[in-house]
Amino acid sequence: MTAALKQAIKEKARQLGFTLAGVTSSRPPAHYSTFESWLNAGLHGMMTYLAEDRSRTRRADPKQILPECKSILVLATPYSPVSNELPGPKIASYALGDDYHEVLPVRLKSLVEFIEEQVGHPVTNRYYSDTGPILERELAQRAGLGWIGKNTLLINPKAGSTFFLSEILLDLELEPDHPIISDHCGTCTRCLTACPTQCILPDRSLDARRCISYLTIELKENIPEDLRPLMKDWIFGCDVCQQVCPWNRFSAPADPAFEPKIPLPVLTSDLTLTSVEFNQRFKKSPVRRTKRRGYIRNLAVSTGNNGDQNDLPRLEQAALDDEPLIREHAQWAIQNIKGKHDQTADRDQ
Repeated sequence: MTAALKQAIKEKARQLGFTLAGVTSSRPPAHYSTFESWLNAGLHGMMTYLAEDRSRTRRADPKQILPECKSILVLATPYSPVSNELPGPKIASYALGDDYHEVLPVRLKSLVEFIEEQVGHPVTNRYYSDTGPILERELAQRAGLGWIGKNTLLINPKAGSTFFLSEILLDLELEPDHPIISDHCGTCTRCLTACPTQCILPDRSLDARRCISYLTIELKENIPEDLRPLMKDWIFGCDVCQQVCPWNRFSAPADPAFEPKIPLPVLTSDLTLTSVEFNQRFKKSPVRRTKRRGYIRNLAVSTGNNGDQNDLPRLEQAALDDEPLIREHAQWAIQNIKGKHDQTADRDQ
């Protein structure tokens, strides 16, 4: 019955759009000490919620979240394969479609309801998709969904790394799947070499304080000036370590919900977006997490790095914005463009 039930759950998961599914036990993560060391080194930057005592306690043991937990179902849903060809200011592929925080919980709830129908009684559960205090990549590796690559992402040998992870903690005994224990990265170091800010560390962790995804999304303050030129044209997230990963040639097509919906290319005219326009443009997108102030801050840095004098009028307008964060980065971009122009003029003389 257990094997048949697990197979039925996986089949239903596929019908709901979860292209990968695996089961692991509720035992504590074996590599929790690595997470603690990462926190103690301050590599989480200003993501202080990660270091809170309650967060640490729950990540150390799934039963701190759900004492009745007997099994953990780990699932993956594909988003748009990464591209090297998108023009203009760049948004990470996962954010080009609808916000997974809104799409995936609905599917997880449906899967829980299916499980309860199969067993004939309510099942105590908790489900998350990048929202819970769990070490989801380790759980996914244990459940056989992939291995943790040198770029810190979970990589599946048949699907690359372009997918969202979700988890359901269940008061239900299911046979665990076999973990992937082999390291299929081998001697490849393309991700480490390609990372614009060199934030990827040799122990398969990263210095979040230097990661472009952190700088453009999680950081709510001024971006350090020494890192701004290294961000190049990324304005929300970063795909570089996935763009160079050879395993992503196997990336699956995007789930329909996560196919690109944001009008591309992003134009520098967005530097003058009003709050109403920003909210309307990104109302179903993860990009709204940055709020208008963060989005225009990031776009100002990208525009400054591009160095096109034609963008100066819009930057000058942004430099008069009511929001200090926007003003500061717009002024930096103006100075950067003018500085590049002056250097070019000096060389031409």
